[in-house]
Amino acid sequence: MQCLIAQIILYITYIVMVTFGATLQQNCFSFLSLSMLYTYFVIMCPQILCTNLTKLPPFASSGLLREPKWGHLKELHRAIKLCEPALVAGDPIISSLGKAQKSSVFRSSTGACAAFLENKDKLSYARVSFSGMHYDLPPWSISILPDCKTTVFNTARVGSQISQMKMEWAGGLTWQSYNEEINSYSEEEAFTAVGLLEQINMTRDNTDYLWYTTYVDVAKDEQFLTSGKSPKLTVMSAGHALHVFVNGQLTGTVYGSVEDPKLTYTGSVKLWAGSNTISCLSIAVGLPNVGEHFETWNAGILGPVILYGLNEGRRDLTWQKWTYQVGLKGEAMSLHSLSGSSSVEWGEPVQKQPLTWYKAFFNAPDGDEPLALDMNSMGKGQIWINGQGIGRYWPGYKAPGTCGYCDYRGEYNETKCQTNCGDSSQRW
Repeated sequence: MQCLIAQIILYITYIVMVTFGATLQQNCFSFLSLSMLYTYFVIMCPQILCTNLTKLPPFASSGLLREPKWGHLKELHRAIKLCEPALVAGDPIISSLGKAQKSSVFRSSTGACAAFLENKDKLSYARVSFSGMHYDLPPWSISILPDCKTTVFNTARVGSQISQMKMEWAGGLTWQSYNEEINSYSEEEAFTAVGLLEQINMTRDNTDYLWYTTYVDVAKDEQFLTSGKSPKLTVMSAGHALHVFVNGQLTGTVYGSVEDPKLTYTGSVKLWAGSNTISCLSIAVGLPNVGEHFETWNAGILGPVILYGLNEGRRDLTWQKWTYQVGLKGEAMSLHSLSGSSSVEWGEPVQKQPLTWYKAFFNAPDGDEPLALDMNSMGKGQIWINGQGIGRYWPGYKAPGTCGYCDYRGEYNETKCQTNCGDSSQRW
């Protein structure tokens, strides 16, 4: 079976997936977070998250299980299910079992009983007495008793097997490439407006990309033309990532962060006497999904956009006429599909060239095992196989943080028990 892979490489483009999760919480005690049970791709994602988060889900996007996490959560779900008749009957009765220990007991009118025994001590085991029986509780853990007698699960005791995924080489690919056209507009879809427009209102989230283009006239007597000191361009954006092109040449790339999606590009630009074209490709990375009044948060270039180093000192480009183009030309041509990829001429693969499409053909390997593409040599982009999007990747971004000894005890924070620090954010 012949398969086609088409990709668009947008270096340092922050595009990611969404995570789905819920929190095990009963009456304000919570030691276990059930987050990232599985992952979404395409454009349904929270604002500025990495393609492959530090806290790996119980199973990979390939379908392979990650043990012991998968088995441990499976046992947890089984225990909760056994407690269901009592859990849905009403609120718990909470009793103290010690200085940092307590019980939460659920009962139904039909006699069903379920108990949760908690040890909030971060350092020491606790031996508690409950309903005439003794129970040993590991530090910072909860034991689940579906019948108020027998412990069927403890959050700190992991009985599942440990397994590690191993990739086996199935063969390389022969690539071809096609460069995305810059400043190539569709007369039917491009439009011009005075000033800068908010991105999501323009794209309606149908694409991550919006082109902002304006023109700068440079007089022949500008001093920088003879002094060799290039003007500087400053572009302020609400996020989330930005490529800046001047006269068709990439001059820089910037991106925001989860904490602050806003960004500012500042860099020297090469201008010539006469008309110059400034094109900015603004990239939205998902939509806000949490925060105060996040429905009012913006994306895209909102300004100011200022050019420094001219005879006049500074020139504000914010309220000039700007031409807008929603999406990339390759998207409109469906270059990721079998039919669309045949509509252009492909050449030898180029490296470190932004806005480049790549394609390759391969025969599907024999067997039923999950297959993965090793994208470690790539930068950032999206992947399609036979026209079907399978996700985004970003090996060019290395996971930050400091990995070391992992201790589950104590309050959770985003830097706790990190793994794979310094590795590619998404390789497979």
